[in-house]
Amino acid sequence: MKRLVSSMRIAFRALAMNKLRSALTMLGIVIGVASVIATVAIGSGATQRIQQQIASIGSNIIIVTPGSTTSSGLRLGSGNAVTLSEGDAKELAAQCPDVALAAPLVRGAAQVVSGNSNWATSIYGVTPDYLTIRDLSVADGAEFTQQDVDGANKVAVLGKTIVNNLFSGADPIGQTIRIKNVPFTVVGVLTPKGQSSQGQDQDDVILLPISTAKRKVIGVKHANADAVDTTMMQAKSGAQIPAAQEEAAALLRQRHHLTSAEADDFSIRNLEELFAAQEASASIMAMMREDASCAAKSTSKLRTQKLSASAGCR
Repeated sequence: MKRLVSSMRIAFRALAMNKLRSALTMLGIVIGVASVIATVAIGSGATQRIQQQIASIGSNIIIVTPGSTTSSGLRLGSGNAVTLSEGDAKELAAQCPDVALAAPLVRGAAQVVSGNSNWATSIYGVTPDYLTIRDLSVADGAEFTQQDVDGANKVAVLGKTIVNNLFSGADPIGQTIRIKNVPFTVVGVLTPKGQSSQGQDQDDVILLPISTAKRKVIGVKHANADAVDTTMMQAKSGAQIPAAQEEAAALLRQRHHLTSAEADDFSIRNLEELFAAQEASASIMAMMREDASCAAKSTSKLRTQKLSASAGCR
C-alpha cells in the first residue's frame, strides 16, 4: 500500500513539474480514444446498413428470368427471349415441393398524375404473392387481392416516394391517380424500404394487379399474352434453395418441351452471393473494431510507459 501511495506521489509530482509534456500526453490519449470510438461507430453503422439493405430484399428468394435469343448469329443476352409465362409461375408453386411461392412480374415506366402534380416512376404488375416474397407490407390502406387480379380491377398500391411527390402530406387512400390517362384508385401505401443494395429507391414504385398492368398500362409486349418479364420464387427455407432451383429447372424444361440436347431457355439465380457479401462485410467490420481496440490499448500503454519513465528520471 505504501509503495502504491509513493508511486502516486511521484507520478503527480512528475505531472506538476512537466505540465506541457503531461498536457501533450493526455491530448494524445484523448485523440487516440476518440479515433477508436469513431472507427467503431463507422464500422457498426456500415454493418447495420448492409444488413438492413439485404434484409429489405426478402428472404430465400430465387429469381427466374427468360433466356437469351439469337438474331443474325448474335446472342442478345439473358432476358431477350419470351420464354416465361404466368402459367409457369402457377405450376412452379403447385408442383415444386421446395418452393413456397412463385409470383410472375411485368414491369414498365410511366408518368403518374394526381391533380396538378405528376411524377415519373416504375410500374410493376404483380400478384399478391409478390408482396409476400419481397416482404412488402402496407403501412396505410390494404393490399390488392387475387380477386382484383382476376377482375383486372384498376387499383394501385403506392410506394412512399410516390405519395410524397403527388399528395404533399394528404391522405392518398381512396384518391384517384392517372397512369397513361387511365384512372386508378389508391388502396394502399407500402411501408418504406429505403435504398436497395444497388442504390435504387425501393419506395419509388407503383404496384398494380398484373392483369390490369398488361391491359391498361404496360400493354402486352409480346405475341404471347401470358408472357412475363420475371418470375420470383421463395424457397421454403434457406437450406431448400438448391433443391428448389433444381425442381424449378426440371419443371420449366418439361413445360417448355426442351430436349436433352437443348440448352435452358431461362436463367435461375438466387441471392446467396449477396448474403456472402454481407457476411464478408460484417467480418471486415469486426476485424476493424478489434484492430482499433488493440491500437487504443497499445497507445494508452505506450503513453503510460513514457510518463512513468519520465517520472523515474526525475
